[in-house]
Amino acid sequence: MSGKFTIKDIAELAQTSKTTVSFYLNGKYEKMSKETRERIERVIRETDYKPSLVARSLNSKNTKLIGVLIGDITNTFSNQIVKGIEEAAHKNGYQVIIGNSNYDQESEDKYIESMLMLGVDGFIIQPTSHFRKYSRIIEEKKKQMIFFDSQLYEHRTSWIKTNNYDAVYDATQLCIEKGYQKFILITADISRLSTRIERATGFIDALSDCKKDYLDLTIADEHTDVEEIKQFLAKEIQPQEKTLVFVPNCWALPLVFNAMKELNFPFPQVGLLGFDNTEWTNFSSPTVSTIVQPAFEEGLQATKMLIDQIEGRHQEERQQVLDCTVHWKESTF
Repeated sequence: MSGKFTIKDIAELAQTSKTTVSFYLNGKYEKMSKETRERIERVIRETDYKPSLVARSLNSKNTKLIGVLIGDITNTFSNQIVKGIEEAAHKNGYQVIIGNSNYDQESEDKYIESMLMLGVDGFIIQPTSHFRKYSRIIEEKKKQMIFFDSQLYEHRTSWIKTNNYDAVYDATQLCIEKGYQKFILITADISRLSTRIERATGFIDALSDCKKDYLDLTIADEHTDVEEIKQFLAKEIQPQEKTLVFVPNCWALPLVFNAMKELNFPFPQVGLLGFDNTEWTNFSSPTVSTIVQPAFEEGLQATKMLIDQIEGRHQEERQQVLDCTVHWKESTF
């Protein structure tokens, strides 16, 4: 039924102009009276009118579409990022197209090409080490772009992230002060993301500054066999020695936690510190200490930053760092 109505029909029913209806659809409410806005809103509701994105883009230099590319959509951090992005986008009259690259170069390529073909006005991207090629392509197309969670250090770009290095450094130093003597890092390949580099380096630097050594295990991905982790931990940990295990990857934390539980390590004598995962770490037995990122706020601020650039309010590169918090639980101290 709504397909029979055009913007001209809505304007006539609301007793206003097509231009005013267009302003309403693009969220420019300051260009009309409250009475006119309510009248248009009522007509749209009663007719179930759905404006065509294609038609709107033909009459505007912007499509009001934002392309979002995320490395792994399955974890809580990404879920909260997307919620923040969608809230800010919808408040400003934008719609969001989301792609999950799974940190795969070919997937990145396909998503970027598809989003460019759809005419997105800009991108919010969690970049991998492979992204430099696509960064140049996007710049050539004169599209605005905000990086989140990671940034490409050699590019002058706009980005928003959390203070991963400082948060890990401070948490590790506190664990040293609380009496941990042995330290283990279990991580995925840190070279793929700047975030991983920052977290691992924060841990290593904190230990180095206190003249502490560490052992490490690099695991492949979320399909890593728990037995591999168990064998490593069983070999390296003596329960009578106060040991801290640090896991900087969200998806790896439950694997390590299960391995430690199966080995019957005594928490917090053998401590565990990870990132995020608040959907289960607050309810596990024991509860697990985690460094938590303000993911929703990161998504919100990234979108506001992008829309400002799309609409010409700020064209210069901008950077913002948000603070993490530490949720100390039963698995440490």
